Amino acid sequence: MATIFTKIISGEIPCYKIAEDDNFFAFLDINPNAKGHTLCVPKKEVNKILDLDEATYMALMAFSRKVGKALEKAIECKRVGMTVIGLEVPHVHVHLIPLNEMKDATFQSKVSFTEEEFIAIADKIKAELNQGM
Repeated sequence: MATIFTKIISGEIPCYKIAEDDNFFAFLDINPNAKGHTLCVPKKEVNKILDLDEATYMALMAFSRKVGKALEKAIECKRVGMTVIGLEVPHVHVHLIPLNEMKDATFQSKVSFTEEEFIAIADKIKAELNQGM
């Protein structure tokens, strides 16, 4: 059965898309730790990050870095944190989280945004990403 991320990638479930290429997809987390919290996922459904073949793993990191650099320019923060946990959804995903304090990285403190705010955040990150290409 397809994961929620596969359904997002295929367009069955809407999202606030940041970037996409032939192999990877980035979108805003709808239950974010901080403004701009973004998920980068491979289009190929794999449960655990260490089960990715080395080329896909390295390419996911390169894709995540590109998105993270745009995120860092678009959202005011001290740094962008990167984490892979993978317990919630059985589909590899890299969390890129703008960090200003440690609680932003804990997954215990969440922030909320309206649809309009999510759209504006996504557009700002995409604009930075497009400038960097």
